[in-house]
Amino acid sequence: MHRARLHPAQALVLAFAAVILLATGLLMLPAATASGESTGFVDALLHATTTLCVTGVVSLDTATHWSTFGHIVLAVCMQLGAFGIMTFATALGVLVARRLRLSTRILAAAETGTIALGDLRRILRGVVVYSLAIEVVVAVALALRWWLAYDLPFGKACWYGVFHSVAAFTNTGISLYTQNMVPFASDPFILLPLAAAVILGGLGFPVLLELRREMRGRLRWSLNTKLVLSTTAVLLVVGGLFVIVSEWSNPRTLGALDDPGAKILSGFFQATMTRSGGFNSWDLSASDPTTWFGMDILMFIGAGPGGTGGGIKVTTLAVLALLVWSEIRGHDSVHAFGKRIPAAALRQAITVTAISSAVILAATIVLMKTDDLGLDRSLFEIVSAFGTVGLTTGITPTLTDPGKLLLVILMFAGRIGPITLASAIALRRREREYEYAEERPLIG
Repeated sequence: MHRARLHPAQALVLAFAAVILLATGLLMLPAATASGESTGFVDALLHATTTLCVTGVVSLDTATHWSTFGHIVLAVCMQLGAFGIMTFATALGVLVARRLRLSTRILAAAETGTIALGDLRRILRGVVVYSLAIEVVVAVALALRWWLAYDLPFGKACWYGVFHSVAAFTNTGISLYTQNMVPFASDPFILLPLAAAVILGGLGFPVLLELRREMRGRLRWSLNTKLVLSTTAVLLVVGGLFVIVSEWSNPRTLGALDDPGAKILSGFFQATMTRSGGFNSWDLSASDPTTWFGMDILMFIGAGPGGTGGGIKVTTLAVLALLVWSEIRGHDSVHAFGKRIPAAALRQAITVTAISSAVILAATIVLMKTDDLGLDRSLFEIVSAFGTVGLTTGITPTLTDPGKLLLVILMFAGRIGPITLASAIALRRREREYEYAEERPLIG
């Protein structure tokens, strides 16, 4: 009698769900709150999910509701979520075992954005080492600034540095300050280290590891790295300009800052956070609805594959843009940087975008009905959750339990979906033994 085997994608879903439930239980303990009272199940579940799925959507004030123990639980969950549950487990397994199951290696490869299995052990070691190295550097920079410039006690400054560094690199964006980064809207020594950590985490582990090899002169950039870096640069510039121009004269956001340099800094920071970071340098509920819509687009796009960010990924956007450009020019194939993009990648980009759009559309309609909200705020909240961004226009704490559970489902789907899809493709790719006759329908 054969035992039923779980598909690695199913194992990943169950692993994430199990850890989320464990974290929920820990956050429900009276010791996890500053008041000593137990947190309700729905709110605890939302916070466990938002940290493990590196999103940042919160319904309770992180600074005042949770105790030190609760903050530690949140920080550990963010780190686990960033590495990926199965990637983290595989990385630990590398240290104690010489051989790994093929299915586990494929799943870990999908999580880190690469399907090549030969170098997986070295890649996973690099993921842990370089992630922690970046977090330590950012934590030191933040701690010194809070200690020297804001008179925080040294121990508290160090803890704040560590927590916010983890929240930044993991692209979670939750803060130990009630107003998030609003008090530091014009401080480059706080905003720039956070932005750098968010960008590096969002580039994706494959890109970071490839850049490290490139610095040693061992490797030329792959097409993936070129697409991620070029598209990220374009989005940073275009997104930053859009947010700055849109909010420049708004007296409740950038207009409240007198120094033009501070306006540019705060606007660039907020545009960077919109891609997946989750921190905010002003109260987003005061933003113009036009800015919300632009942020919806940036959140939908997200960060790089294999990193700590969410969204459909910048490579998906790049492939779709190249596909449209090739179609306009009448080319049969799609090329970028001297390479031809295979048809399978084109189909996957279209599929990811279509499914994500459908999920967001359906979820927005549901949230509008369950919580009696307008389209602009509902869409912003849904895209933020599904894209694992964590920004809000201020409505998250006021949502009903069904609304909060909807966000939990979206955060889970936004984090797990791409991983399970990649592993399923790697394990179940089949060649068809026959093909139907071709016939072209009318388009447009």
